[in-house]
Amino acid sequence: MNKEIIAAVMASTIDMDNMSSDRLEALTKGHGMLNIAAICSANVIAEEVLRGVNLQLTDENIGELPIDDLLRKSIEAAENAGADAANAALLSATLCYFAGSNAQAGVPAGNRKLGAMARMIAGVDRCGVLAIPTPKANNRISGYAAVKAVYDEVFNNSLTPIDGSILPLGVGGGPLYGHNALGEDIGFSQLAINGAKAGTKGMLQAFANVGMPPSPIIAAILGVAAILEIVHPDSEVAEEYGEFFVANSAYVAGLGACEVAGLPEKLHIRGTGEEYDTANLVGDLGVLMKDIGGPSVVGMIAFEEMLSAFEESLDIGAGFSGGPLQPPLGHMTADAILALKVLLSTNGDIDQAAEKIKEIKTNFWLEPEIAKIATNTIARKSEQVRRGPVTRAMILATEGALTKETLRIAEFTQEKITEGMDLSDITKALDDEKLNNVCKAASSLFSGMMDKDIKIMITKYAGRSRRKENPFLDNYAGFDTNVDVEIEIEGEKIVMEKLANEIIPDAVVNKKQDVLEVLPLASVPVTELQLCGHTIVNVIVPAAVAGAMGVDESEVIAKKATKGAYITSSIPGGIERARDVAKRAANIMKDLN
Repeated sequence: MNKEIIAAVMASTIDMDNMSSDRLEALTKGHGMLNIAAICSANVIAEEVLRGVNLQLTDENIGELPIDDLLRKSIEAAENAGADAANAALLSATLCYFAGSNAQAGVPAGNRKLGAMARMIAGVDRCGVLAIPTPKANNRISGYAAVKAVYDEVFNNSLTPIDGSILPLGVGGGPLYGHNALGEDIGFSQLAINGAKAGTKGMLQAFANVGMPPSPIIAAILGVAAILEIVHPDSEVAEEYGEFFVANSAYVAGLGACEVAGLPEKLHIRGTGEEYDTANLVGDLGVLMKDIGGPSVVGMIAFEEMLSAFEESLDIGAGFSGGPLQPPLGHMTADAILALKVLLSTNGDIDQAAEKIKEIKTNFWLEPEIAKIATNTIARKSEQVRRGPVTRAMILATEGALTKETLRIAEFTQEKITEGMDLSDITKALDDEKLNNVCKAASSLFSGMMDKDIKIMITKYAGRSRRKENPFLDNYAGFDTNVDVEIEIEGEKIVMEKLANEIIPDAVVNKKQDVLEVLPLASVPVTELQLCGHTIVNVIVPAAVAGAMGVDESEVIAKKATKGAYITSSIPGGIERARDVAKRAANIMKDLN
C-alpha cells in the first residue's frame, strides 16, 4: 500500500468526530439526544451482570438489594453522559429490565417496583403519566391523552360494574375486596383491561389528530400506565387470565392495550431471537413508566429507540435505529439493547457478540456497510465517556467495515485524481453510486415484502424545491428536497415529480388513498438519502486523499469535496471536517516522507 493511501485512511479514521456531520461532542453531554448516555449505562450494566450481580427485585426484608447499587451506578453513568436525573432513571430502569430484571415484586411491606426504585435513587419527583411526553415524530403529545381518555370512561361509569358507594364497612379497602372474588375476579381485572383499552385508544387518536404517525407500542405502554395509576398495579386477577402469582393486573392491562393497538402476540430481539410475550412486556413497561418521574422528550426518544431492537419494530412503531433506515447518530439507541442482549446471551464472549452484531447489521439495513460505520462511530464516541463490554463488542463488530470502505474510497479517489478527474466530480460519482445502491436495496426490500417485481429509481435529487433562492437550501439537499422518483410495479411505471413538496402534501391532505399506498416505495429510499449526513465517508476520504497528494490547499479541497457530494452533504458540517482531514493527511505525508 502506498504512503498516500496510508495517510488518507489514517487521517479519515483517527478522529471519529470527522466521520459525521452530526454534532457528536454535543451528544456526550446530552444536548439533543441521549443515546450515548444509554450506551454508557449499558456498559455498566453488562459489566455488573457478567460478574454475577443479581438483577432481580424481591420482597426480602432488607433495606437494599444488589440492584439498588446497580441502578445507582447506571444512573451515574447516564448522568455523566449528559442525562438529567429523570432521564437517567428511565434509561437505567429500561436497560435493567431488558438485562433481566423483573418490573415489580412484593407485598405492601417490602414492595418494590423497578421504575420507582430508579426514580428514588436518582432523586427525582414523580410527575404522573399525564406529564410524560411521547417521543418526537415531527410533533409530540403527552400521556395526558391516555389519562383523559381513561377518566372520560370513569365519568361514563363504563370501566367497572362495582359501585364503590355501596361497599359495606370492612369490604372496601381491605382483603375481602382485594384478595378475593370481588376484587380479583371483577374489580381489578375489568378495570385494568377496560381502562387500558380506553387509554390506548385515546393515545392513538391523539397521535393521529396532531398529524403524527401513531406509535402502537408507545400508545399501549402509556395506556397501561394511565390505568395503573388507578387500579392496584400488582393485584392478582381472575384465573381466566393465568395462574395465581403468574398473571396480575399489569398483565391484564397489557392484554387490553395490545388488543386495541394491534400489537403482535410475541416480539423477538434481533440477533438472539429471544421471545417476549407482548402483553407482559407492555404491562411491565407500563408499571415502570407510571413510577419513573418526569422524563423529557429526548429521554422518551431514547426509550422508544431501545424498543426498535425488536425484529417487529416497524410494525409496532418503535423508532428508527433497528433498521432498515440508518438514522442520525443521536437516534442510535437500539445498539445499546442489541449489544447488551448479545453479550449476555454469550456469557460475555466479546468475539461471539461482535459476530452477532455484525450479522444483525448485515441483515437488517438498506446500507449495511454504512450502518456498521455509523455504529463504529457512535461506539467510539461513547468510549470517550464510559468504556465497557458493550462498546468493545460494537467496535469489534464494525471496524472491518470501516477499514474496508475507507480503503475502497481512498483507492478509487487516488486512481481518479491520477487520471486527472476533478475532486468534485469524484465525490459526485461516489454519491451517484450511493443513490443507485439505495434504490437497488429498496427495490429488493419492497419486492420481497410485496411479492412483486418492483424497481425504484430516484431520477432527481437536489436542494430547494418550493422556497425562493437561498444558498443554504441550494447546498444542503436534506432541506426543502427537490426530488423526483420513478417506480415500476410489475412493469407498470409510476412517475412522482416533486415528491416532497407536491405529491406528499396533496396525497395526505386530500386523503388520496391510491397514492398513499404506493408512497412508501418512494419515501423510504429518499429518507435514507436525506439522513445520510450521519456518515460522510464520501466527503472526508476523498478530501484526505487529495490532501495527501497535495492537489490543492485544504480549504479548496474541502469545498470541492462537499460540493460534489450532493447527497452526503445533506446537512451542514462537511466542509470543516473535510478541511481537517485534508490537513491531517498532508501532515502525515510530511512525516512519512
